[in-house]
Amino acid sequence: MTPSLILVLAIGVLFATGVYLLLERSLTRVLIGFILIGNGANLMFLVAGGRAGGAPLIGTTPTDQMSDPLVQAMVLTAIVITLGLTAFVLAMAYRSWQLHGHDEVQDDLEDRRVARHAARNAPAFEDSDTEESGATLDDEAAEVYDETDGDGDGETDVRDGSRAEKDAPPSGRRGAGGGEGR
Repeated sequence: MTPSLILVLAIGVLFATGVYLLLERSLTRVLIGFILIGNGANLMFLVAGGRAGGAPLIGTTPTDQMSDPLVQAMVLTAIVITLGLTAFVLAMAYRSWQLHGHDEVQDDLEDRRVARHAARNAPAFEDSDTEESGATLDDEAAEVYDETDGDGDGETDVRDGSRAEKDAPPSGRRGAGGGEGR
C-alpha cells in the first residue's frame, strides 16, 4: 500500500505549521499549534492504518478485508488528548487575559538570573569526580563526614548502652537513673 502524496503533504504542512505556532509567545497561537499537531497526528494514524476495509467483526467480513481497529482506537485517544490539552491552554490564555490584559507569555526573570549566574561561575562546574582515585564511594563519603564520630577525633564513638568517658553528659553524672547526685 502506498499512501497518497496529497495526504502526506497535508500531514507535513499540519505538523510544520503546528510546530511553528507552538514556538510563538501568544497563547492563542500556541493553542492553534496544538490543534494543528493533533489533527496532523490523527491524519498520520489514518494514513498509516492502510486502506479502508470492512468492519473488524469476525463473521461479517473476511479477515483479509477487515480494517485495522487499533488505528481507530489511537485516533480516538489522540482526539481526547488534544481536547484536554486545548481546554488547558484555553484556560491559561483566559486567565492570562484576566490578569494582564493580553495572552503573551513573559520571560521568566528567575531563569534569566540563573543563566547569568551559571555563566559567571562556569569554571566552578568542572567535574573532578571523573578522575579515578581508587577509593570506593563509601570510603570517600566516610572521609567527608563520619556521623559515628561525634567529637571529631577520628575514632568511632561507642553508642550502645555503655558510654565512653568522653561521651558522658555535661553534668558529670554517668547515668540518668538511681539516686546519685540528688
